[in-house]
Amino acid sequence: MREELPDLSAMETFGSRIAARLQAGDVVELEGDLGAGKTTLARAIVAALGHAGEVPSPTFTILETYDGADLRLPVVHADFYRLEQPVEAEELGLEDYREGAALLAEWPDKAGGFAHEEACLTVTLEKRGEAGGDGRIALVRAGGAWLGRLP
Repeated sequence: MREELPDLSAMETFGSRIAARLQAGDVVELEGDLGAGKTTLARAIVAALGHAGEVPSPTFTILETYDGADLRLPVVHADFYRLEQPVEAEELGLEDYREGAALLAEWPDKAGGFAHEEACLTVTLEKRGEAGGDGRIALVRAGGAWLGRLP
């Protein structure tokens, strides 16, 4: 599936559509070059799930969790960019964090990837148009568990 995201508003709407279909145990892989909009899309998803506060980039913390009563479901936002080897994701206790939550994974390949999981939705973001513009294209691939509920 291909989704045109001409501006920030479209990115937020797309994030809301993903959030509306997100379930515990799901993984949303967020792929793309630096500056492609992975964190922006993750923020839109977390906000659409009901989080009203700040959603910092987990570049340095690697994992940020959101599980307050205001959320429709708990979510883990991970940025695996700084991992050297996939085993480091296990050392962080990723599986424990994922229990009963959805995972938003930036740079998923650094953690070994999740596309093999039935409940994985892979979103690859590509910049569109002139440098510095807001336009993006989202290429979406879905695991079997997502086929009836694609955003």
